[in-house]
Amino acid sequence: MANLFYFITDSVSIGLTLSTLLVLTFLMHFITRRKKTPYNFPPGPAPLPLIGNLHLLDIRRQDLSLLKLSEKYGPIFTIHLGTNKAIVLTGLETIKEALVEGADVFSDRAFLPIFHAIQRGNGVFFASGEMWRTTRRFTMSSMRNLGMGKKQIEDKIIEELQFLTGKVESYKGRQFKLREFACGPTNITFAMLFGNRFDYNDPIYMNLLDLIDEIVILLGSPYLQLFNLYPMFSIFMRTHKIILEKIDEVCKVLKTDIQAKRNKIDVNCLYTFIETIVAKQEEERTNKDTLFHEDNVVATVLDLVMAGTETTSTTVQWGILLMMKYPEVQKKVQKEIDSVLESGRLPRFEDRNAMPYSNAVIHEVQRFANLIPHIPHATATDTNFKGYYIPKGTTVIPLLTSVLYDKRHWETPLQFNPNHFLDSEGKFVKKEAFVPFSTGRRLCLGESLAKMELFIFFTGLLQKFTFTPPDGMKECQLDLDADPCFTLRPQPHLECCAK
Repeated sequence: MANLFYFITDSVSIGLTLSTLLVLTFLMHFITRRKKTPYNFPPGPAPLPLIGNLHLLDIRRQDLSLLKLSEKYGPIFTIHLGTNKAIVLTGLETIKEALVEGADVFSDRAFLPIFHAIQRGNGVFFASGEMWRTTRRFTMSSMRNLGMGKKQIEDKIIEELQFLTGKVESYKGRQFKLREFACGPTNITFAMLFGNRFDYNDPIYMNLLDLIDEIVILLGSPYLQLFNLYPMFSIFMRTHKIILEKIDEVCKVLKTDIQAKRNKIDVNCLYTFIETIVAKQEEERTNKDTLFHEDNVVATVLDLVMAGTETTSTTVQWGILLMMKYPEVQKKVQKEIDSVLESGRLPRFEDRNAMPYSNAVIHEVQRFANLIPHIPHATATDTNFKGYYIPKGTTVIPLLTSVLYDKRHWETPLQFNPNHFLDSEGKFVKKEAFVPFSTGRRLCLGESLAKMELFIFFTGLLQKFTFTPPDGMKECQLDLDADPCFTLRPQPHLECCAK
């Protein structure tokens, strides 16, 4: 109820604010309309004063609106988001040319006011320049040393699978929300960060899950999008303040563990990511130019908590939902599982090679869910790209939706179809256009861990259970429209039964 009040207050305040801003912008528009720019931007729809091209966009699903505009303006075009210009890249070839071949130029992160307010340029996901390069390099190396993508973490995933199946069993066939599946993947991330898994009833764990859930939802709010577009009017807005309050609550938990690890650090026995980054911080304490200062340590751990708990757990939820929607696919997966996992042994990651259909289904879940349609990049220098001169600091949107839903690469791009990843003989086929983890230097650093988790959790759950809609609901009634939060989630009201 409190959030609803704040949203209504936001709406009234924004309306008054934008009315005033509209008058000022029209005046500035007529004063400066003859000013020429030295830059040669790609073509795009003509902007209106103040709002730019926002009238052409569904603010909840900007990716689909941008995909539609690309049909008219081609694989690279300019869009005006409020008073800011952005370059939209669509199609596999264009995105790879920028993010892979032009990685030095296109690897910066666009300035987004909410993430600047949270991280202040620190961390591994929303930082740029040397801060990003150094922190990412250290994080990747540390996570690999801790077993990411290796047998030691695989054993933890298999152990966690058994706790998760126990949780599902506890409902005894009664319906429960899809969000309950978040516990398993989240605990894997927490184990790597903190060194131990949490009991599903642990109040600290449940509070963290609730906070993360609320933050992810608020990050997709239209009111938050308006804050990112018009941060100068933040005094009249509330949503970003709620997010920052909840981030502070998460950071209190993180800081407590960071300090505890610092008090008893043994550089010869580093078992968690927090221990490794604290050790690095101690090692560089005398270096006044170190990037491993306290703000960056906390920001990096926060990035891993938020990303590592949301993306994989949401993909698992999409997988269960799609199995309920398409029971014939679920039956084929279960048949393959039974034929490969003899005597009911638990799945291991290497089993994917003997389970092409299940592997194809998991890949198709990721493609169809299109979890993160885009996160804006920025140009690190002035550059010429495809005949256009684009200045340093320009926002660039690599639209992954345009690749994952491209009819040139997928036979039925808007439908869930595991055959997208199978050849005529039923063998698994890798697809270059499969880019749910992005591509280039900003490729998701947890990709190998996510792949292992998805395979083990998905096949392990289907080995044990058959998932059906709640009693009284038919498969055709299940809603596959995404709920646009920071990620694209299944609708929050959806429930399932496990039998």
